[in-house]
Amino acid sequence: MERHAMRAASIAALAPVVAIAWTLALPQAAQGADYLRGSQIDQPVEAPPMFGGGRFDWSGFYFGGGAGVSDTKFKMDEGLRVLANSAFRNSDLVAERDMGSYIDNQPEKSDSSAQFFGIVGYNYLFDDVVLGFEADYTRSGHSYQSKIPPIARRSSLQSGSVYDWSMAPNQAAKLNDYATLRLRMGWAYGRIMPFGTIGAALGRFNTTSTIDADIAIVTNAGQVNETRVRAVGYPLQVGSTKNNTYAFGLSAGAGVDWALTDNLFLRAEYQIIRFAEVEGTTVTVNTARVAAALKF
Repeated sequence: MERHAMRAASIAALAPVVAIAWTLALPQAAQGADYLRGSQIDQPVEAPPMFGGGRFDWSGFYFGGGAGVSDTKFKMDEGLRVLANSAFRNSDLVAERDMGSYIDNQPEKSDSSAQFFGIVGYNYLFDDVVLGFEADYTRSGHSYQSKIPPIARRSSLQSGSVYDWSMAPNQAAKLNDYATLRLRMGWAYGRIMPFGTIGAALGRFNTTSTIDADIAIVTNAGQVNETRVRAVGYPLQVGSTKNNTYAFGLSAGAGVDWALTDNLFLRAEYQIIRFAEVEGTTVTVNTARVAAALKF
């Protein structure tokens, strides 16, 4: 009887120890079960930051395309005035008259529409500095046509000669398409990269720059027996119409790239291109555009 009482007392004394041991062992057992299950447990995946934050590798090759709204300005230069003097070079009119001065300054013309383009480039990454080269191609089709009315005058020269003359100026240009090759400089802020560009441009144009001229020699001007005889070699046309003529220019711009994934980024950009004078017309293109590109 005494022996059974002592055994009960020993078991009762062990109960707190067993409880404590069980409490300590339970978490370890749970961790062991988790370890055994391994890949069967879905671990939460942290999504990449959408704006800034983290680090993104902007280096490598990329290509893509986009659309924008372009405003192309056409400004007439001195080409027609030079042609006007050339048109009357076979007469003594140019000795006393600047025939180009009869052509008034023409207002700047503009044409605008949506345009589509493609891009290809390569970036180098130096810490947070991004340097790269990019080429793009844009189909345009913007054009203008001058509206200069025909000019007709009677001119009396100091030599006593009197001429009735006329000229019809015609100036037009169409920007078919253009391409640029630019240096890009950017600063990487995670998945956002603001950048600037500068480079060269090449445009393909169709142009018309002509003057149709005519002269009549007047004798007995203002009298009843006045006569008019067309001068030898007139009427004539000077100038030409040219298709697929090229002009170089300069390009500059600024924008921002936003990496949606490791291989896809979006872009918003402003670009300005100024072409050199082509057949009497200077052309400037302003474009606001967006694009998407794949990066490798």
